Amino acid sequence: MTLEASPTHVAGTEDASELGPRALRTREAILDAARKLFLDRGYAGTRINNITDEAGVSRAGFYTYFKDKHEVVDILGVEPYKDCMRVVGMWDEMPKRPTVDEIRDWVQAYFDFMDVHGAFIYALAQSGPTDEEFRATARRLQVRAAFLLGVGLRSRQASPTSAPEALGLSILAMLDHSWSQIRVRKLPIDQREVVDAISETILHTLKG
Repeated sequence: MTLEASPTHVAGTEDASELGPRALRTREAILDAARKLFLDRGYAGTRINNITDEAGVSRAGFYTYFKDKHEVVDILGVEPYKDCMRVVGMWDEMPKRPTVDEIRDWVQAYFDFMDVHGAFIYALAQSGPTDEEFRATARRLQVRAAFLLGVGLRSRQASPTSAPEALGLSILAMLDHSWSQIRVRKLPIDQREVVDAISETILHTLKG
């Protein structure tokens, strides 16, 4: 997963729990509108007035709930990041010697995650915030995901790697690129066969 969509902070998420039903609906309408526009226009091509027009709220209404556009993209990145960590964390429950079927279930779970969040992740990777704080945090979170996955895989390797972050990154890159080729570029390749091939590759990596 390219974690450009991951939050640099989650300002505003705590405040949401204190809002009433009507305010929550307005806040969610703004977030939904922003997500749609980020997908259609990219982050850089989306202005506050585009979001307010799409959501049907005033600029004052926008600033009631959010400091700026950057905060919106931070909040929108929370769910993809949590879901990524959930899928990566599935390796904690894997047997020490997983079968190819168990690995296949995990690969499919990752593809399911990308089916939900992949378009948003790729959109922000192409046109997301350019400030160094955001980029540095995105890199740090991506390395964390790679490291945690690598640790999960290493503990099941016949000959454990000395670089779990490199192993995790390699597997994530294979998954992300394969998903992109099928879903974004729409190559005429059966996803089930791709999932099978990736699963066999991971199993081979574990067996050494």
